[in-house]
Amino acid sequence: MAAPSKDSPSTSPSPRLSRNPLPLSASQESQVRELYFKRVRNKCADEVRDFASCCINHTFTATILCRKPQKAMNTCMMKYANQGEQDAAREEWFATMDKRREEREKKEEKRVEDEKFWKEWWDKDLQKKPAQPPGKKA
Repeated sequence: MAAPSKDSPSTSPSPRLSRNPLPLSASQESQVRELYFKRVRNKCADEVRDFASCCINHTFTATILCRKPQKAMNTCMMKYANQGEQDAAREEWFATMDKRREEREKKEEKRVEDEKFWKEWWDKDLQKKPAQPPGKKA
């Protein structure tokens, strides 16, 4: 049996390379996961709504009485809860990265403006000592 040469492509399946190779922090991964779940819930909104409406006015009997809508909801969730949807959520997260950065910058600018306004409004000077009440001697 001949060993594959270095010039020929290997016959073993290559690992799937991510289009977004940056490693994310735990909080960023959490944001991607939230986006992923939101996308799946939106695609299965009708099934989720049907199951929720069935569960209204039922307590512990909901598992028995609402089995059919629950199975429909779970089937839909399993249909869309796949690696492709996770990749789409990750791509959407990366695509909206600049938008989120701009929103953070605007929020910080507003916070600085508000802080300046309130300092002027209340005339807060950290070096100034509070006035002594009348009748008290220092």
